Amino acid sequence: MNILVVDDEADVQPLFLQRFRKEIKNGEINFNFALSGEEALQYLGEHASEVVLILSDINMPGMSGLELLGTIRRDYEAPPPVVMMITAYGDDENHRQAMEIGANDFLTKPLDFNILKDKLKHIND
Repeated sequence: MNILVVDDEADVQPLFLQRFRKEIKNGEINFNFALSGEEALQYLGEHASEVVLILSDINMPGMSGLELLGTIRRDYEAPPPVVMMITAYGDDENHRQAMEIGANDFLTKPLDFNILKDKLKHIND
């Protein structure tokens, strides 16, 4: 499963690589990382058909995660990637907006990797 993680915080990448060490080693999951919405769209422009899941932070400088989600839902129809939004704020307004724009799921920071791993098992159900 190819996953694109979009987050402006540089410490996110080593955290994911450490928490999913076994899954990466077994070839179950492959991670790519983008530090901005713009970088994510550039990556999708080159690899759209490979990406199964996008995990995107909402609050980022430049293009927000919600703007990124809107662009993905408008521009990537087949196959549409699963998009889970991540935010440090569990506020209802971000959740409502993300769901209206077309998010498949919503996670809050700090990420509970056990919950995330469980959700990943059910992506293709």
